[in-house]
Amino acid sequence: MTTYERDATPLELPWPFAGREDELELVRRSLTGGRRGIVVTGPAGCGKTRLVTEAVRGTDCARAAGTPESRALPFAAFAPLLPETVTLHRAVQLLSGVRTLVVDDAHLLDDASAALVHQLAVHGRTRLLVVATDGTPVPGAISRLWTGELLPRLTLEPPAQEETAQLLTAGAGPLDPLTVGRLHRLSRGDLRLLRDLLGAVRGRLTDVPGTEERAWRGPVPLTTAVRERTAPVLGRTCPRERETLDRLAFAEPLPLRPDDADLGALEALESDGLIHVDDAGTVRLAHPLHGPVLRAAAGRLRARRLSRTPDEYAAALDAESAALAHRIDRDDVRAMPTPVGEWLVAEGGTLPCGYAAVRARFARLRGELREAAAWAREGLRGTPSDMSCQDELDRAAAQSGDPAADLRGDLDTVLADLADPYDAVRLGAPEKVIDRLTGVFARHADALTRADGPALDEVAEELERRGFTLFAAEAHAQAVGAHREPRAARHSRTRAVALARRCQGARTPALSGLVLGELTARQRQIVTLAAAGLSNRQIAERLTLSIRTVGNHLYSAYARLGASDRGALPWLTEVPEAQPA
Repeated sequence: MTTYERDATPLELPWPFAGREDELELVRRSLTGGRRGIVVTGPAGCGKTRLVTEAVRGTDCARAAGTPESRALPFAAFAPLLPETVTLHRAVQLLSGVRTLVVDDAHLLDDASAALVHQLAVHGRTRLLVVATDGTPVPGAISRLWTGELLPRLTLEPPAQEETAQLLTAGAGPLDPLTVGRLHRLSRGDLRLLRDLLGAVRGRLTDVPGTEERAWRGPVPLTTAVRERTAPVLGRTCPRERETLDRLAFAEPLPLRPDDADLGALEALESDGLIHVDDAGTVRLAHPLHGPVLRAAAGRLRARRLSRTPDEYAAALDAESAALAHRIDRDDVRAMPTPVGEWLVAEGGTLPCGYAAVRARFARLRGELREAAAWAREGLRGTPSDMSCQDELDRAAAQSGDPAADLRGDLDTVLADLADPYDAVRLGAPEKVIDRLTGVFARHADALTRADGPALDEVAEELERRGFTLFAAEAHAQAVGAHREPRAARHSRTRAVALARRCQGARTPALSGLVLGELTARQRQIVTLAAAGLSNRQIAERLTLSIRTVGNHLYSAYARLGASDRGALPWLTEVPEAQPA
């Protein structure tokens, strides 16, 4: 029997594979033992093909792929692997000797190719990795792979912002959180679009003073790739519809004025999925990339005619700042939209220091320490002497630094200098301030005073519901030592670690000893050597690993630790090894 096999060809990408470690392991396990493969589905551009390519890297496999142009040709997807004329029965016989078969874009397969894939799954001798895109029609023979339980199905979700940050760090080095957030919003989880945007702005990144990060501010570049992605709006030929799209683009992030709306044009645009109308009747462009591209494509005269006045944005910014302050006063820092501030920063405008300080404090209370520092720096960029922004920058830096730094010297002296009495609870001295606290913060102090593990866990859950992720992590961490029952202590520790990972590298006294124990033995080994100053190549030579493997372990460690670069590693090597979770 003739077997058609060929090596997997790696994709040429501007960054190494990063993130999706659990999904990668799941796909790899589907190719071992008696398993018969897996179906990977998800939105277009979410990284399905890259995941599967990484899973089979270094192994022999055959490949097939559907294309829109060949859907009418029988067995077109398998043309490189089969004779020119073949029956379904003969095709199954020929391919049954293939050890591993990757079928990409299975939603575009012709019916004969789809039937062949299905029969190979039934036959069971060939391990199948089948990739299909959600939201598009799929041949019945392919959908029956998972509905008929022939193969398990892995549905990929668009990457979260933390995963996007990891990818961008791997591809371009550390970027400031506001740049990461902007690229994440513009790409909407489409990794191909993310790659295009990163390539377009790579030359426009500027150094952020006092950090190793770089930032992108200003308009979206109108590269060929970006124009292709936004062709549905840029190529709109109806004058009324294009005028409406432009008005929407220049109204962002404020609602469109009623007298600017053309109802007929809006209905046509809504039916084509280019705008979104919410329950309150507010009209917005459907994709966050469309507005910046339409603004960048407009001429100066058109932009001058359609642009909102600075006063309108100033009033909206004041309202947004007041809403953030109100949330803080109510001890509720759950995520809320801040489109005006984000738009102003993205466009390269100067952020009022009062707004920047409130926005930085809101982010810091949520445990988003790098984001808090970024907002504070934006305020200082316009007003370098502003003390409120400088104070927020210092507080964010302190919570991202040495966890023992604030405890050096006499504790009473340290407590006397605290701006917020609740910090004493976080430092483990609740008795000093318990009579000055109210609400959930007073309950935290009381539970810690009594060393009540279950009560500390309850407080932590309440803090998490209110958006205080870092405080919740600290309360769970304090519960670990208060619990008398080992199982409850392990549960508290697991929750503390999970929440701490979302706090952008927070390093506070309460979290000491939690994080490093979550790394694998190999990751701890590599992290320790990297913290000692060894390069990836030196680590690879010492541990007899490939440089790529060392890099992948470090990226995985960064993701688990909430860190973005080697700057956090020296601190981590000083953390006592914790018990297994």
